[in-house]
Amino acid sequence: MKIIRKGKRITQEKLAELCDTDTSYIGQIETRKRFPSVSFIEKIAVALGVEPYQLFKDEFAESEEQRTRIIELKRELFDLIDEDVGVFLKKHCL
Repeated sequence: MKIIRKGKRITQEKLAELCDTDTSYIGQIETRKRFPSVSFIEKIAVALGVEPYQLFKDEFAESEEQRTRIIELKRELFDLIDEDVGVFLKKHCL
């Protein structure tokens, strides 16, 4: 939710106003201290101009393309780690 809100340049104060609630409640939702009801999730979605399910997508990747790229980068990183561990083991343990 926070990524979507910030991407649309909406402050917590403005979102709270649009949802007819307190700014602190929006903050608590974003920090996962509170979980909104289904009806309030719908209010948030309408205020942000998105479908409700989009509020539950990966926090770090807004698009399918970004999520795919993150997965690719993780694989590349693990491959590099595997190579480095192999070189280390050959050098120091064999």
